[in-house]
Amino acid sequence: MFSYVARQPIFNRRQQTIGHELLFRNGECNAFPVIEANEATCRLVLENYMAIGNERTFKGQRNFINFPQHCLVSLMPLLLPKSKVVIEILETCIPDDELFSAIKHLYHKGYIIALDDFEYDVRWQRFFRYVHIIKLDLLMLGLDKACDFVRNNHHMKVKFLAEKVESYDDFQVALTAGFDLFQGYYFSRPELLKRRKVASSELTTIQLLQAISTEPVNFSDIEMIISSDVSLSYLLLRYVNNANRRLIEPISSFHQALVYLGEEKLRMFVGVVATAHAALDKPKALYVLSLQRAKMCEKLVHYSSLMIPSEQAFLAGMFSLLDALLDSSLAELLVLLKLQPHIKLALLHRQGDLGMVLNVVDAFDKADWQQVTLAAGELGVSEQQVQESYLQAVAWAEKCTQLDYSNE
Repeated sequence: MFSYVARQPIFNRRQQTIGHELLFRNGECNAFPVIEANEATCRLVLENYMAIGNERTFKGQRNFINFPQHCLVSLMPLLLPKSKVVIEILETCIPDDELFSAIKHLYHKGYIIALDDFEYDVRWQRFFRYVHIIKLDLLMLGLDKACDFVRNNHHMKVKFLAEKVESYDDFQVALTAGFDLFQGYYFSRPELLKRRKVASSELTTIQLLQAISTEPVNFSDIEMIISSDVSLSYLLLRYVNNANRRLIEPISSFHQALVYLGEEKLRMFVGVVATAHAALDKPKALYVLSLQRAKMCEKLVHYSSLMIPSEQAFLAGMFSLLDALLDSSLAELLVLLKLQPHIKLALLHRQGDLGMVLNVVDAFDKADWQQVTLAAGELGVSEQQVQESYLQAVAWAEKCTQLDYSNE
């Protein structure tokens, strides 16, 4: 299963790229699909931002993202790093008190705000002090009317963006009128990008929605649910890494990630996941194996005399199959996760104490009994303890993947 996004560059007066507008797509056709606006925004944020971060599609400039009314008043943009995005107020939004309060809050949080496809309405007047960019559609308004608006409002402390610039002549007229930014087919058509989707399973989404409906949220319950889903665990750690650029200590457990996230953003994160409700297109056996490896690593650490926190062992085991689950190299994926160095070394090179734990699990998965004996000896556990850890892990993984909600 794949996710799609189109991006169209935005240029300054010197025709230098300063950012891209991200446009939701749900297939190979490079056109906006028939889909509800809130769902489109949630899926764009989840599938094309939170899952892979800004190192690829989003590297360098800011990303302009359309937000409809509901997403704005629920403060969904707070999920994204303010240094990387521009929040576009969709033209269908109603300039009421609720929206005004949300925009003012986002402004004071340091986000850049843009009015998309703007047409003057006196109700928007009070919003102007909290807006940084006004986008004018040259085709919808007409070139002359759009340019007149810019000439007559140079006193405003905003940048004007000319949208739908279709020709060289249009660009020159808009440039002369005083537009600051430009976007349109004259410069570049939207580029369609495709990647494998990273999403939680539908079952886990249901569990999370049930868990966050309690007051207050039970972080222990949330931690247990997230720990049972590798794709959601990846999304969570990736998001916390994005949201907390100034972390003093690297994240080393799901509990630590949840503490950084906090109750409010946790609810928002789960809401986005629930709206997107997509599942990985992968064999169930691979998914179950990742759970087994996680629990087996945790059990082996318990049997050994190593001073390794059990949650770190669990995390290392779960992410040891991340490359197969997400069809990317493990080294590339680990760049996106702010794991402690010793966890990365264990995953990439099987070095350190955690590396010894993973060596035992690797050998057992391959039924290389001679290597199991050697690796177990290095770890300081018996072959019987290895066998017990495996059986306990199998039972736990089966329980995680066979939950039944029929009585709830």
